[in-house]
Amino acid sequence: DAYKDRTPVPTFQREWGRRMMRLSQARIPTLLLVGNHDLSPSAARAHALQEYETLSIPYIQCVSRPRLLVPETLFNVPVQVLALPWVSRSSLMAALNLSAEDPRDVYAQLEERLGALVQIWLEQVDPSLPVVLTAHGSVEGAVYGGERTVMLGADLVLQRSLVRDERLDYVALGHIHKPQNLDEGGHHPIIYPGSIERVDFGEAADEKFFVIADVKKNGQTSVDWRKLKGRRFIDRMVRLENPADFAEKLPALLPACGSLEGAMVRLVVEYPYAYENLLDETLLRKQAEESFEFHLVRRPIHETRIRIPQNQTISSLTPIDLLGIYWKTVNADENESQAIQSLAAEIIRAAGGDSPVEMASEREA
Repeated sequence: DAYKDRTPVPTFQREWGRRMMRLSQARIPTLLLVGNHDLSPSAARAHALQEYETLSIPYIQCVSRPRLLVPETLFNVPVQVLALPWVSRSSLMAALNLSAEDPRDVYAQLEERLGALVQIWLEQVDPSLPVVLTAHGSVEGAVYGGERTVMLGADLVLQRSLVRDERLDYVALGHIHKPQNLDEGGHHPIIYPGSIERVDFGEAADEKFFVIADVKKNGQTSVDWRKLKGRRFIDRMVRLENPADFAEKLPALLPACGSLEGAMVRLVVEYPYAYENLLDETLLRKQAEESFEFHLVRRPIHETRIRIPQNQTISSLTPIDLLGIYWKTVNADENESQAIQSLAAEIIRAAGGDSPVEMASEREA
């Protein structure tokens, strides 16, 4: 994505525009692929990169719909590009005249359509020129930050077989922020270079890169990973048990003076609610004043007691019954607690334990 959301402030647009004009004036062919953050949810509204399509800026090619780009449409660069920008589910449903049905069914149809389109393009390309597939989306088997693996069915996901087609010479992907090669040692690199900057604390420990690829035919493409410094994200969490911890543990959590300059800092503090007045927020903000931004997250812990209904003992209740009581003590959302309750029952059955109904029947007997 060019921007973090589809309505960037004018200052961000100005700074992005300066970089794009610098590339244009240097006559460096540049391909912009519209991502989900750049795309408006309404088909009638312009996307965040619309001006690069509207103004026909020299050496800047912006793609908002699937296209096959050949040298004649790509500033005479000797390469062929299969470009797949983000396609929204609502746009697909409108195009295919689908009703509001299961999103997984819609995504499955979209994946099938895009796969068929890529196969048509691959039949049309000149086999003597390198072929690059670029897409903004998820690929089956890719890993999000935090080691969460992309699975089919929950979102628009390109199948692994599509990006591994040996008629391709390089695959350049956007959307997932974690840098990775999905086919290390295979016929051609399948690259998520990742975001060039950390965008939230979920990426605090991630290293950031950009990629220079030397694209050649017959599996000879090579990739050079260039590491970026990026802004530091410092994430700290502590649980304070007694009053002395506020004076001893808490100040020691933040790095020494001079080492926070320009950093994004988050400090999460858990403590008994009774010690609320011992937390000196002014002192902590003074200690972190050289940081670019400081987030203090206060988590006071309220003591709760689980109360068993009258005329009942713990031994007479099933694990599912006890779990239901627990959700009430932590004031959990009713819809969420019911969903988790159903999931817990399934897990117990899958593990070979008695179902809640069977356990209730045994108690009555």
